[in-house]
Amino acid sequence: MKVKTHIIEHPLTYDGTQLASHWIYKNTGIMGDAAVAFMGGCDVRLDSMVDLADVLDNKSIFSHEMLHFIAEFFEDDLSKVIAWQRLFICIIKEVIEELNPEAKILRKGDDLFIKDESGGLKKLTVSIATKSAVSCLMHTGVNIRSDGTPVPAVSLNDLGIDPFEAAGLILDNFAGESESMKKARSKVRPVD
Repeated sequence: MKVKTHIIEHPLTYDGTQLASHWIYKNTGIMGDAAVAFMGGCDVRLDSMVDLADVLDNKSIFSHEMLHFIAEFFEDDLSKVIAWQRLFICIIKEVIEELNPEAKILRKGDDLFIKDESGGLKKLTVSIATKSAVSCLMHTGVNIRSDGTPVPAVSLNDLGIDPFEAAGLILDNFAGESESMKKARSKVRPVD
């Protein structure tokens, strides 16, 4: 069974509270493993942050407009979901490079960057995976706008990419990948 997906069409500001068990079910009616996308601002204060390294560095997250993805997996293996998160970031990179072949994107762990003219890095994404009492969760945000961010940033607007088109392709590719992985697991026999 593949991950269910949905695009929420009305804008929502991501403030960290969406990274909670059953948020997808409560807001879309989709039950089980799922990934959803929505657009809106991003304003995560330190008291709502999951990334303790950012908390210790006193780094809040802000963007006027992002393409957000929330995913929930009903299992308790955070290491496995971090691997899903890395795959998701690779899918975002592939889709952006497909939509803009001139984009030269660099992946470092769970983040995507583009080098500027001076060789510095501009951040395209934020991402985190965590665990709740009943599931593991992931949030990934892709800048739609790059103005006003607390770090040097690049955005889908800068790259000439429509966020709705990108969201649909990213979710479709992720769902297809999950289905393909489950088929790969079910087609093999055990070995001695």
